Amino acid sequence: MMRNYKKSEKSPTPPLSAEEARFFELQADICQTLANPKRLQILNLLKDGERSVGAMVEALEIAKPNLSQHLAVMRQKGILATRREGTTIFYRLATPHITEACRVMRQVLLEALAERGSLSREQPEAKQPDDAHL
Repeated sequence: MMRNYKKSEKSPTPPLSAEEARFFELQADICQTLANPKRLQILNLLKDGERSVGAMVEALEIAKPNLSQHLAVMRQKGILATRREGTTIFYRLATPHITEACRVMRQVLLEALAERGSLSREQPEAKQPDDAHL
């Protein structure tokens, strides 16, 4: 069966400039950096303020070398910033927009799960997307 589709009255989208294409590459790189559950947990810890590496090791129950790798990647990508106080290194979010972006993506996830009927009743925080989690 052949369907007749109306031609769009809009003109075709012009090709991306090299600058726009590069921007999308950089955006994808940031998204890829955030596509890790431990890194999202780190961001969730840091949403309320800076923390020392030691405090994060304890809170996340993760080996220090593993945490350090995650922190280094996020710092290199400009997601985290640091300050040193003696021998202690403190990490913080480089911009509060990271928290906002994570909340939006969490809301997208919750809506998709609800749409599919996959939302567990055992997740009361999921019904409140503006809860304490990112």
